[in-house]
Amino acid sequence: MRGAFLFVTGLLIGTAIPAIVAQTPPALPAHRLNHVAISVPDIAQTLTWYGDKLGIREVVRNTNAQGQLMSAYIQVSRDTFIELQQANAQRPAGLNHFGFEVPDIKSAVAAYRQRGLTVSEPGAPSAFTGGILANITEPNVGRIELSEQPPEGKLRKATESWK
Repeated sequence: MRGAFLFVTGLLIGTAIPAIVAQTPPALPAHRLNHVAISVPDIAQTLTWYGDKLGIREVVRNTNAQGQLMSAYIQVSRDTFIELQQANAQRPAGLNHFGFEVPDIKSAVAAYRQRGLTVSEPGAPSAFTGGILANITEPNVGRIELSEQPPEGKLRKATESWK
């Protein structure tokens, strides 16, 4: 009788564990805050202000085909940046997004999707920074940018040269 009880108990526990594990969301991928993106009315004036008043230096610059400054990264600390973007009709002044850096974007995208999030496919390396990017749809800000920063990426190089 005791043997039958232990057998049935083992069966129930063995059946319940996979069901419980399947309901547990997968672990979060390793990530850290990489940047906050702010759209500003006058990017050149804003870069000057951050440089002159706060001593924060520009590390990456993005211009359009006409040579106009469209966005730039300034380096706040070794691993943290502010992305300044020129405000326009499609991108009003204010907080635009924030970005997490992940060591492996494909596995991060898969893990976030398993947790029920809407995440875009990673694209080719960005011409602006060299990072491989994907986006999470976020209900308040609108999006969270994911980035994998390869060794040849501009933000990785800025991080490694931080003094």
